[in-house]
Amino acid sequence: MFNIHFGEDLPPNFKSLLIRSLIIKSYFPRRWQTICGLQFLLVLRLISPMEYLPDEVGDLVHLKYLYLNCKDMKTLPRTIANLQKLQTLHLVHCSKLFQVPVEIYNIKQLRHLLFADLFGYSDGIRVPRGIGTLANLHTCTGICSGAGIPGELSSLTQLRKLDVHEVSDDHAGELFASIIKLENLVFLSLTAEPPWSVTLLPELEPFSPPPHLQKLILRGGLVEMPNWLPSVENLTILELRHSNLLEEPSSVLQYLPKLKHLTLWEAYKAKLIGKEFCDGGGFPELKALKIASKNLVEWTKIVNGAFPSLRYLGFYGCRKLRFLPEGLQNISTIQELFVGALHSDLARRLNGKENYKIEHISKFHWRSEIF
Repeated sequence: MFNIHFGEDLPPNFKSLLIRSLIIKSYFPRRWQTICGLQFLLVLRLISPMEYLPDEVGDLVHLKYLYLNCKDMKTLPRTIANLQKLQTLHLVHCSKLFQVPVEIYNIKQLRHLLFADLFGYSDGIRVPRGIGTLANLHTCTGICSGAGIPGELSSLTQLRKLDVHEVSDDHAGELFASIIKLENLVFLSLTAEPPWSVTLLPELEPFSPPPHLQKLILRGGLVEMPNWLPSVENLTILELRHSNLLEEPSSVLQYLPKLKHLTLWEAYKAKLIGKEFCDGGGFPELKALKIASKNLVEWTKIVNGAFPSLRYLGFYGCRKLRFLPEGLQNISTIQELFVGALHSDLARRLNGKENYKIEHISKFHWRSEIF
């Protein structure tokens, strides 16, 4: 692997080097013509605020992986269609790139179109019609729904990961009908229209997830939990972000037999979590539970036998949290407790008479303290 850093000149013998992997960190890489003459280059990673890629990028005909972290990039060159061996196009923090050229659909070997981090908060990118022709696509993240795109997705029968942004009532029915046909899908992420932290997702009751779905992320408001969710028996990861539910979601989640990671990020508006959050034997395989809530003040009790496999418990942005639950001391499997913002009242309790709740936990840490 060869690295070029900011302001660095190329070595005299650069073009003669048999470079297969190249990382460029530069405001504007010098000698683009030389760089794009590297006929053996397979992997190119570019980290730069540059606005445009030169047309010469299309000369890298053996390229298989192209990674662009370019915050000011506004467009991709049409010559990208020359990269017939490209399998992965990965765009990161390209917030000014609102649409990609239709020429990318000429690259029939494409396996992975990554336009957003699956676990991040990136906005989506608009793609032109024609995405349904990429029959070999396995991963598609960060695409905006609309303009006929939802209907085309049904043709991508090899898809295993799908992340769709700006999901609205206008095209929800067409989108859901396409997703149901994607029998190989194991990862699905749906994001409401911006600002999705306060916007409702379309009604999800008509939707039926593919049979092998293992990971599900829903970003946006929910009127209520979908009735079909408890039947997704292969689900191992579930994230509900800004669902703003009025009713506790765990009642329909705790008996998912394979669920290992659950994130409830502003999913529930309540100030108090009661013992009803998890019955004895509930969440049988859950390893990690993450809760973010600006309203949460207290978790009162965990009943005996609840969370029998829990190893990690994390509270994020819970600045009002003053009470950890009675019964936490009975979860013998727990190894790590994280409280992002540790309230001084909670700190005093845990350092004093309620230390017994956490003394069996090998790692207890926090990011900041609130006084």
